[in-house]
Amino acid sequence: MLEQNVVKQRRDKVSLNAFALLFSEIIQYSQNRVLGIQDLESKLGEVGYRVGMRVFELAMWREKTVHRETRVLNTLVFINTVVWRMLFDKQADSLERSTESDDEYMITDNEPSILKFISVPKEMSSFSPGAFISGVVEAIVECCQCPARVTSHVVPADGMPLRTVILLKFNKDVMEREQRLEAGR
Repeated sequence: MLEQNVVKQRRDKVSLNAFALLFSEIIQYSQNRVLGIQDLESKLGEVGYRVGMRVFELAMWREKTVHRETRVLNTLVFINTVVWRMLFDKQADSLERSTESDDEYMITDNEPSILKFISVPKEMSSFSPGAFISGVVEAIVECCQCPARVTSHVVPADGMPLRTVILLKFNKDVMEREQRLEAGR
């Protein structure tokens, strides 16, 4: 594994079953070391953040990108396409801007593959295992100098019980920078 070329796209993929087993073990390990659901989501977010930092570096290396995106929309498109394809073998289902607030964006995945084999007990119905994904996304937006508060929410829809929405609320200074850059065009 260490001798493989990091630039070359790998043709062999990690089995979804193997990843699901590893992910469920991460959840169980974390669950035994926390007191509540928010702590568990926070722990999963931390693990996702560490993964996200490495995913960003690898994506930049593979894409042969000389510069990193620093504009909000370009960063979100990068996550929605390149990162999602790299992690989940598909593009995210939608990228939307909130109608209520200019600093909020949503990335929607109707069938997140990492949640396929995770069942949440009824007493933990507010638990969102997608917190791992939100940690990955948070790391990438921070690497792109667009810090944001990132949360994940399971929003079931017709025929899509695992539909997950990643909500990004960008910091005020990021949005001010965006306005200055737009005015300078």
